[in-house]
Amino acid sequence: MIAATPMRIYTCTPVAFGGGADFFARDSGLLCRGFQSLGIESRAVMPGDRKPEDRADLIRTDFANLESADWWRSQSLDRVVLYAWGRPKFRKVAKAIHDAGIFLVLNQDNGGLVSPLAGFQNWLLEQWILAGQGRGASAWLRFLQLSLRGLSVGLLLTDPLRATHLKHGDVIACVSPKAAEHYRKLCRKYGGADLANRVQVIPHAVEERFRFTGEPKRRQVACVGRWQDIVQKRTWLLIEVIDALIAADEDVSVVIAGTVTDELRLWHESLEPVQGNRVQLAGKVDRDELAGILDESQVFYSPSAFESFGIAAAEALCSGCSVVAGRSVSMAAFEWYISENSGTLAERNDAHEHLAAVRKELDSWHNGMRNAQQISDVWGKRLHADKVAEQVVSQVGPTRRGPP
Repeated sequence: MIAATPMRIYTCTPVAFGGGADFFARDSGLLCRGFQSLGIESRAVMPGDRKPEDRADLIRTDFANLESADWWRSQSLDRVVLYAWGRPKFRKVAKAIHDAGIFLVLNQDNGGLVSPLAGFQNWLLEQWILAGQGRGASAWLRFLQLSLRGLSVGLLLTDPLRATHLKHGDVIACVSPKAAEHYRKLCRKYGGADLANRVQVIPHAVEERFRFTGEPKRRQVACVGRWQDIVQKRTWLLIEVIDALIAADEDVSVVIAGTVTDELRLWHESLEPVQGNRVQLAGKVDRDELAGILDESQVFYSPSAFESFGIAAAEALCSGCSVVAGRSVSMAAFEWYISENSGTLAERNDAHEHLAAVRKELDSWHNGMRNAQQISDVWGKRLHADKVAEQVVSQVGPTRRGPP
């Protein structure tokens, strides 16, 4: 009896990122590991010269090879998951994989509002949010630039080229249901029902280490972010909300992980000792320490203005935390994140409403309305790397197509 040929699925990112432990802890690197955990032969592919930190299961190659159907054909692959954001500049990579006869999954790491054609009103609102929500003259100027570019170059050039890119995919993978909704509308305009029907929800993967261990959770709020990114992470809003929270709730503690900015440090130093002792500025933490913080916390709070997926929130859910953020067209995944008795969204994006949402979640934990094990089980089955890998395998259909 002849043994079945092992399935071979590679992931690819056409940008020369580092290929060390951080790369394999998320996105295309982590999905590669998810396939490996299923017994599938898998490696990650990136362009550029090999770096000292690169892991053995990373292939570096010339960018020209990524645009070569012959090179992809030589890899003898069943499938490729391409993390190229649907960008026109990478359409030749998608074409090469398709022309090599390999089943192609196109990951779309965004909330779906990539064009006015996905829904003009929401797209315009997202430009406002991305530009800085009108905070200063520069934000207004940036909003005008983004809007005019999207309505001119975007519609005339970017959209047709993005459509070409997406048409090479057998599956257009969106990271949340709301993003998929936007993409189906967009793809229907790009290529009719056939293209729209290729859109599927396939979320980013989360490491197995993020899970609820069963230890009692503390009345604690965890916040994780690149706090130096003021426009996206809105450090000023974080400070306003946490400042009011610790003043109103004498029993709550807060852990803020991520780069400690001068703004955060000065605010923390200004707190009265009795309050400051309940707020920990953890700084940058390693993955195990972050998993420990989320495992012991009840609530994860994100003050972000926009997130394509919000990997830290996904990790928190797998750790049995409930999630709080603002309801927004630019936080597409978060409507999904609260859907399993697992969080609250503030209806208005201001400090008062965000604070009310955080306090509501803490009260829900106190009153027995949240179950850490249940939250962890539900989201782990959806988001852990092996489960996302299984979803890819189950959705893409027959393996190793013949050349077109």
